[in-house]
Amino acid sequence: MLELSDIENLLFHGEKIALDAAARERIDACYEFLSSFARDKVIYGINTGFGPMAQYRISDENLLQLQYNIIRSHASGAGEPMPAPWVKAAMIARMQTFVRGRSGVHVQVAELLCEFINRDIIPVVPRHGSVGASGDLVQLAHIALALIGEGDVFYQGVRRSAAEVLKENGLEPLRMYLREGLAVTNGTAVMTGVGLVTLIRAKRLLKWAVRASVMINEIVASYDDFMCEELNGLKAHPGQQRIARTMRDLAAGSERLRRREVEFYEKKHTEKVFDSKVQPYYSLRCVPQILGPVADALANAEQVLVNELNSVDDNPIVDPETGNVYHGGNFHGDYVSFEMDKLKIAVTKLTMLIERQMNYLFHDRINGILPPFVNMGVLGLNYGLQAAQFTATSTTAECQTLSNPMYVHSIPNNNDNQDVVSMGTNSAMLAATVVENSFQVLSIHAIALAQAVDCLNVAESLSPASQLFYREIRKRVPVFVEDTAKYEEIAAVGKFLDATDPDRDL
Repeated sequence: MLELSDIENLLFHGEKIALDAAARERIDACYEFLSSFARDKVIYGINTGFGPMAQYRISDENLLQLQYNIIRSHASGAGEPMPAPWVKAAMIARMQTFVRGRSGVHVQVAELLCEFINRDIIPVVPRHGSVGASGDLVQLAHIALALIGEGDVFYQGVRRSAAEVLKENGLEPLRMYLREGLAVTNGTAVMTGVGLVTLIRAKRLLKWAVRASVMINEIVASYDDFMCEELNGLKAHPGQQRIARTMRDLAAGSERLRRREVEFYEKKHTEKVFDSKVQPYYSLRCVPQILGPVADALANAEQVLVNELNSVDDNPIVDPETGNVYHGGNFHGDYVSFEMDKLKIAVTKLTMLIERQMNYLFHDRINGILPPFVNMGVLGLNYGLQAAQFTATSTTAECQTLSNPMYVHSIPNNNDNQDVVSMGTNSAMLAATVVENSFQVLSIHAIALAQAVDCLNVAESLSPASQLFYREIRKRVPVFVEDTAKYEEIAAVGKFLDATDPDRDL
C-alpha cells in the first residue's frame, strides 16, 4: 500500500523502490496460473484482437507479435512531452497494479519498471492521446515502447534512444510472454500519476495561500475574531476548522492583529463614523470559509487518488485465487476524472481569493493605508506592481475558463466500442495547468505582501511565521522603489513556492 507521502518521496526526495519477496511471489503465481489457464480458452487480448477487433481470433504463431503490435500501433500520441515527474509517477502507478498479482504478467515487467524508476530513465510520452476509458492506452504505449527498447527516453537531462540507454545501463528490453503488451498499455496509471503530482503541488499551494492570508490580515491590522475557535467551531466542516486553526497557529505572536473585545467591547464609542473598518472585506475575513472547502476537496482527492493508485485497473483481471479470468472495466478513469475536475475548481477559487487580496493591497481607496500598487516611488513617475496585476488578473481568468469540467465531455470513439469515456487524463492535465497558474498568481501576491510590509515598516511586528515568509520573499525580491522588470523575480518566487513545503522545509 503506497501513500501520497511515498509518491512525494520517490519523485522529489531521492527514495528508491524495490520488489519484495511477497510481491514477486504474487506476480509469479499469477503468471503461472494464466499460462496454464489460457490453454484452449478464448481470453481477450491473449488470443483475440483488441477493442472492436476482439471478434477476431489470433493464431498461436502470432500471439507474441500481437503484444508487440498493441505497443507499436498505440504509440501515436501528439504534443509536447509530459514532464518527468508525471511519467515517473505513472510508472510507479503501473507497477503498483502489477505487484497486486492480478495482471498475469511476467515478473520482468515489474523488475524493468523498477529500474526505470530508480535510474530516472523517463520515457518520452506526448501529452495528448488518452480518452481515459481503456485507461491511458496511447501514453502508456509510449512507456511500453521504451521498455521494449524502442522510442526515446530522457536520461540525465538528455533525450536519447531508449535502446542506447538500456544498453548503457546493462538492462535487457522487455520481452513478451503472454499479455505484457496489453498489461503495460492498459489502466489508469497516467491520469493517476499526473493527478498525484498535481495534488502534491496543490496541497503545497494551499499552505502558502493560508500564510499569505494571515500576512495580509496582519498588514491591515484586522480584528482576529474571524479565525477564532468559537466562531469556526460552529460550522461543522473539518476543512474550515482546520484552516482557522492553522491561521491561529501562524498568527501566534503577531503584534499587528487587534482584539475586537478590547477595542469595541471594553471601550465606549461615541463617534458617528469609525476610522478603522469594523469588519474587513470578505477576501480577508472569510478565508476559513473559502479555503475550508478547498482543503476538504484536496483531502477527498487524496483519498480517491491513493485508492486508485493501490487498485488493480487491468482488463481482463487474472485471479489465481478463484481460478478465473474476469472481463470488465476497471481501466475506466471516472474516479480520477471527476476528482481532478473538483480539484481544479477548488484551486481556481483559491486563485480568485489570492487575486482579490492582491487587489485590496493595490487599491489605495479600499485599504486606506497603502500607496496605489504598493508603489514606494513617485506616484505618476513610478508604477510599483501596477502591471504585475494585469498578469495576475489574466492568469486568474484563464483558471476560471479551464475550470469547466472534462468529466462530462465524453465523446464516443473506437468504432463506438468506447461509447462512454472519462477523459481523465485531460482532466488531470488541465488541473495541473490551473495549479501552475495559481503559483504564478501567488508569486505576484507574495511580492506585493512583502512590499506592503515595507511600505508600512511593520516587519518586526509580524508573527514569527509571517516574518519568515517575508524574509524568504525578500531573499529573491529586495525592496524596490524604482521601476524594474519583474518577470524574473516573479519566476524566482514562483519556483521557490512550488519547490518548498513550508511545514517541512522552513
